[in-house]
Amino acid sequence: MQKPVKRGDAWRITVRYLGKRYTATRDTASECEQWAAKKLLELQSEQANAEPEKIHISFYALFEQYYQEEGRKMKSARLIVQMLKCLKKNWGKLADESIHDLSPALVKQWRDKRLKQVKGATVIREMAMYSSVFDFARKELFLTKENPFKEISKPTAPPPRNQRVYQHHIDKVLAGLDYEWGKVPVQPRHRVAWSFLFALETAMRKGEILSVEKSLIFPDFIRLLDTKNGTSRDVPLTAKAKELLSWLPDDPNDDRMIPLTSNAFRLIWQRNLRRVGLDGVITFHDTRHEAITRFVHNYRLPVEILAKITGHKTISVLVNTYYNPTASEIARMLNAA
Repeated sequence: MQKPVKRGDAWRITVRYLGKRYTATRDTASECEQWAAKKLLELQSEQANAEPEKIHISFYALFEQYYQEEGRKMKSARLIVQMLKCLKKNWGKLADESIHDLSPALVKQWRDKRLKQVKGATVIREMAMYSSVFDFARKELFLTKENPFKEISKPTAPPPRNQRVYQHHIDKVLAGLDYEWGKVPVQPRHRVAWSFLFALETAMRKGEILSVEKSLIFPDFIRLLDTKNGTSRDVPLTAKAKELLSWLPDDPNDDRMIPLTSNAFRLIWQRNLRRVGLDGVITFHDTRHEAITRFVHNYRLPVEILAKITGHKTISVLVNTYYNPTASEIARMLNAA
């Protein structure tokens, strides 16, 4: 900031800021200095509050970066990379739009179109994933202050699945996999059948069963180090679960309880469901519903103990989603009381 300069009967002062000149004329040198100080503060404040220059990156490129830096480390990495591969197919030209141009209105158009192609539950999952991608851009990369996926309504969530696994389902699954109670599971299809029975006795998820190492099998419980919610859990063993474990063959070269990859397991399971006419009727995860319901009926376990077994953090999900008694079963419980 220059000093005031007298020009005739007045005083003049010049302020230079970021390559620009600002000039004012006042009656006194003191008034010039006051104006200059105020002007400099205004300019500095405007600069501090000015919007930074936007960095343009496409939705697809952002998703790629999200996967490389965050998604590949997650348990859901396989699902995330599948969604990335399908992004251009599902979004068309919008996948190559700048994230700054992807407005809530455009997201709403995509949502409505997508709902005509897939179920609402699928759209809800996809919106949650895309919202995470934008939160990554907002909180980690500081590329945007907006998340258009949080500005529109999600589709109505479908009612939770309540399919039980009944004895006729069990008989068909075991017959299709050439397995019966007491048989040593040697072939891959036998191991899938064994896992199906074990899930019915423990309420363990498929991924948890495949992650178990024999060194973590104790006399009356199994220790799970890596579960869906990120915490370890000890699963107590029923008498039938212990009996199932006693049939496992020893393999000094492989410590896994079930030496199958997730994909191999999935293919054997799905092909068998189609073969025995249960495709679209039951899923492997339905064993969790059945096991939890059995725990209540057979052992009268209180809900807080049940949550310890299953690993549920939210009791309402455990009770309203996974405990699925029939009206007749409830009636028998009432009459037996």
